[in-house]
Amino acid sequence: MKIELEGSLLRMVPENDREKAELNQLWTIVVGCVNEGRKLVPVGEYIPGIKEVAVFNIE
Repeated sequence: MKIELEGSLLRMVPENDREKAELNQLWTIVVGCVNEGRKLVPVGEYIPGIKEVAVFNIE
């Protein structure tokens, strides 16, 4: 998945069919959060080379 930041915009470009399906699932979750007044909150920390996974909670 290619991820680009442009100012306050985050652009995610899937690079294969699996990533397309995963991005579609994420899109549905994020839109649901907006409609329900919920938000994604980071859990822990992401450190490239040490902790290679970014975790978020839906509140």
